[in-house]
Amino acid sequence: MSFVGTSHAADEAVFNEKQRAAIVQIVREALKTDPSILSDAIQSIRQQASSQQEAHVKAAVRANWQALSTAPSYAVRGNPQGQVTVVEFLDPRCTYCRHMAPVVDQFLAKHTDVRLVEKVIPVLGDASLLDAQAIYAAAFQGQYDAMRRRLMEETAKPGMAHLRDVAKSLKLDVARFEKDMKGPAVMALLAANLGQAQSVGVQGTPTFLFGQAAVAPGALGMEQMEQFLEAARKG
Repeated sequence: MSFVGTSHAADEAVFNEKQRAAIVQIVREALKTDPSILSDAIQSIRQQASSQQEAHVKAAVRANWQALSTAPSYAVRGNPQGQVTVVEFLDPRCTYCRHMAPVVDQFLAKHTDVRLVEKVIPVLGDASLLDAQAIYAAAFQGQYDAMRRRLMEETAKPGMAHLRDVAKSLKLDVARFEKDMKGPAVMALLAANLGQAQSVGVQGTPTFLFGQAAVAPGALGMEQMEQFLEAARKG
């Protein structure tokens, strides 16, 4: 049975051509009297669509939370045993992610019950991919945080030559570093992060997940982060 067809047939049975014309005229007159009716209707539709999308994303977060909240120990910041887990998807070459770096540092220093899980995702092209590979390759030699901070603070031209220089300055085994950058372990980490981002509809960086309570894309201020944190604490 076609419900669409049934509904259309019912409409035709209820309103004849003259009545439908009268309804159209009533709507036109109403818009002349109060044009905001149309904008209000459009706004209502948008709000409904936004609410539906938010519900869909939250359901996806709940369904994938175990993977989302899990990361190697070097990619967990703040309190590893914290009561509230916050997940951050970031691209090392993203301007907004770089802007957020000191804010996140202050946030973690202030809220000692937070466990922050970092997920590096290269979404801004080849330079992002190289930097992401470098961050995880450095992690295998105990320098994840140092490499991430250096690459997100510097404005040097991206590329392997610069990455080698940074690796040397961090006392890394450069040959191993370059091999690990292209190795399956690093690529698997990046693929997993990208898959998790896609699973919850991440469309840009940074994006924060405050527990399973809130998804917050874009650069945030401390006050906003604390509001989302409070929502996560309440569950």
